[in-house]
Amino acid sequence: MRYLSPALLLLATLATACKKPNPPVAALDGTYSGTFQRQYAGSGQVSRVTLVFSSATWTGISQTPKYPGLCNGTYRISRDNKITFTNACFWTADFDWSLILLQEYELRLTGNNVEIVRDSPPYRDVYTLTK
Repeated sequence: MRYLSPALLLLATLATACKKPNPPVAALDGTYSGTFQRQYAGSGQVSRVTLVFSSATWTGISQTPKYPGLCNGTYRISRDNKITFTNACFWTADFDWSLILLQEYELRLTGNNVEIVRDSPPYRDVYTLTK
């Protein structure tokens, strides 16, 4: 059986330890446009969306009605780059309520690009947006 030399093991440990964590996102203020996709096994319908963030509030519209369920509400960003949405709108029972922008998502911000993701097996909701 092969084994790693202590020097190689130390090098591998240092290389992984030097990865910089994503810096905390302070604020999202602005208008972001892009897409929403509910992925099942990596594929799914795509809809154009626009989200506007101002202070701790958000509003949104989608090209496809109720896909996703956007309207308006509040949001909070935690230090570990999670974003939690509340949705202040009245919703009827004629669609899948799991599509409503609500609850906790992962938040990734790179320059003017933002990705908001929620894994909820068997699907994954992905917002890919640009300011």
